[in-house]
Amino acid sequence: MTILAKPNYQFEKRQKELAKKNKKEEKRQKKVTDNTAPDDVHQASLEVPDDITTNPTSAFGAESL
Repeated sequence: MTILAKPNYQFEKRQKELAKKNKKEEKRQKKVTDNTAPDDVHQASLEVPDDITTNPTSAFGAESL
């Protein structure tokens, strides 16, 4: 007579729970990145050009003082 191994239901349940948790987290991450994408485009248009931030007096002609 051969004895068969019992299925490990706790392991299977845990794997299923982890897969569900990972899928939920991926959806959350996608939702966060989708919501921030339009803000990034809008934010880019509001940024100050580098030449103004590196030498703020050049815009006013004060470097000749």
